[in-house]
Amino acid sequence: MPQSLKSLLLPLLFLLLALPSAVAQPMTPAAATETAAVPATAAATTVAAPIGAATAPTVSAAPFNVEAATQAYLNTLTPAQKAKSDAYFEGGYWLQVFELLYTLGVAAVFLRLGLGRWLQARTQRLPRPGLRTLAFAAGYLLLAWALSLPLDIYEGYVREHAYGMSNQTFGEWFGENLTSLGLSVVFGSLVILAFYAAVRRAGRSWWAWGTGLAAVFLVVGIFAGPVLISPLFNKSTPLPAGPIRAAILSMARANGVPADNVYLVDASRQTKRISANVSGIGSTIRVSLNDNLLNRCTPQEVQAVMGHELGHYVLNHIQKLLVFFSLIIGLSLWLVDWAFRRLTVRYGAAWGITDLGDVAGLPLALALFSVFMFLATPVRNTIIRTNEQEADMFGLNAARQPDAFASTAMKLSEYRKIDPSPLEEAIFYDHPSGHTRVLSAMRWKAEHLNGQ
Repeated sequence: MPQSLKSLLLPLLFLLLALPSAVAQPMTPAAATETAAVPATAAATTVAAPIGAATAPTVSAAPFNVEAATQAYLNTLTPAQKAKSDAYFEGGYWLQVFELLYTLGVAAVFLRLGLGRWLQARTQRLPRPGLRTLAFAAGYLLLAWALSLPLDIYEGYVREHAYGMSNQTFGEWFGENLTSLGLSVVFGSLVILAFYAAVRRAGRSWWAWGTGLAAVFLVVGIFAGPVLISPLFNKSTPLPAGPIRAAILSMARANGVPADNVYLVDASRQTKRISANVSGIGSTIRVSLNDNLLNRCTPQEVQAVMGHELGHYVLNHIQKLLVFFSLIIGLSLWLVDWAFRRLTVRYGAAWGITDLGDVAGLPLALALFSVFMFLATPVRNTIIRTNEQEADMFGLNAARQPDAFASTAMKLSEYRKIDPSPLEEAIFYDHPSGHTRVLSAMRWKAEHLNGQ
């Protein structure tokens, strides 16, 4: 998927991928907090029977010391492991900048080098304005995908293999990339068509109508994701009956989550990352965990992770993120309108753009949207990170597995920098850091289990 379209659909991608994989899997290397734990929310948490108890690293006897217990967990990471994790995650900071620059470069190919005018000349032969817009959008997405392919190969395949994160051959990875391209062309073109309809019919207030359209697309995407999109990439099967399934469904029932089944996702086909989610809305809601979580973690760790995921549902995080991201999209669209009009006054003739309703301006509009969404990264990350911290505390109260939660946080340090600075975390992390999560778990343990 071209980076510019990723920016257009970024909030949707966060909701479909980042939130469902809240404990376990980041969207990009931009995920973790060295602040004190956020207090548990006012929502009631009902406790389900825990599966035994996890084993904590050995600390000195005497009164339970939260800081010492936290440090004991952090010390389980060897210097070599920490260096590799830090390098992978910090490299993601630069990738975000480079992705933006690459997006602007792709836009320049369309605007400055004439690829956009060439594409428009061929789509203008179609009889209806809607068909011309749809054809231009589809052509743009195909060409932008081709231009972005070198970066996608490095970021999605080469780099993931270099750090030991991927299980895919190049053919498997490229096949999924083509599937994503198909979804991008089909659904992305329709999204773009809807936005241009709003621009042409609503005039200067198009950005307000566009915000409403974006909210609708977000809801539809979340509803359809588990049953229409996810199956294109992974197979989900019911988790076999046993103590793990029983404990997950017990927590779900105890906390009012309407789930009567648990699904196992074959994510090991693609990655070594552990992940779980409660996804969908209404009739499509489902509780899922990937096979890496089941195979690499203890039953206690699985219960701790799923307690967190159930917290997202109980605490209405999907609905809250819909509101927040709709507002961010609305502000970004307003800024696109403001910047687009000023740039076309100066450069419109050279770029072959007449006004905002001219589909030839699509590369410029998406580039501007990418810039504004990039600048909003700390805000987006803070909103998501706050929800993640709330879900962490909910999960600790629901599963009562602080050591299992802490040991899972250490497993995530394979690809998340474990101990960032406060500023680094505030800007780049959309999940609490491993340090923060272990510290939160040890504080919970001290207050609820007397350190035992």
